[in-house]
Amino acid sequence: MIEKLACKLGRNDEIPNIELAEYLCRRKDAAEIKEIAEGFQGTDKAVANDCIKVLYEIGERDPNLIAGYADAFVSGLHSKNNRLAWGSMTALSAIAECAPEPIYKNLPAITDAYENGSVITVDNSISVFAKLCRAGDRYAEAALPIILDHLQKCRPKEVPQHAERASVCFSGANAGRFIEVLEKRKSDLTPSQQTRINKLLKKLHSLQA
Repeated sequence: MIEKLACKLGRNDEIPNIELAEYLCRRKDAAEIKEIAEGFQGTDKAVANDCIKVLYEIGERDPNLIAGYADAFVSGLHSKNNRLAWGSMTALSAIAECAPEPIYKNLPAITDAYENGSVITVDNSISVFAKLCRAGDRYAEAALPIILDHLQKCRPKEVPQHAERASVCFSGANAGRFIEVLEKRKSDLTPSQQTRINKLLKKLHSLQA
């Protein structure tokens, strides 16, 4: 499978990696996916970069195929290679709902990456926390406060995007807490940003009905 990566084909675009992910999703061959996972954890930077792309593209299409690599993705969060760090968080966001236990177990490491990572890492971490909330009450007890605190403190321009990412975990049980936070942030936002938040608030109020 490694020979099908963009870097091995002398390509500078991601099309071969996406095509490989689609091929692996059709095949559902655990040994072939394992080869890509091993490449992601290897020492060849170009191969590792392409492999994490293939893995999270698989995750977008069929998260169960890569759910067994949650611990490897957590390890990747603290790579000095930023491509692997944010790619690992992207992969975790794909599998958070179908593999909540290893993510819950590694929540301190994931939270550390959220607090110290790049913009893309932070963006995807909100999806990780939100999908973890959706996976069950025990997980929500740990992850929901992180999301609410983030929405209270993040830069105004991040509020709409991150609230939209968090919306997958909106429920009747937590609607009131989200409403309280988002109403307080509205005054910080531009009219177009407020429109996006108002749409989410409408959804939240409907959950309370």
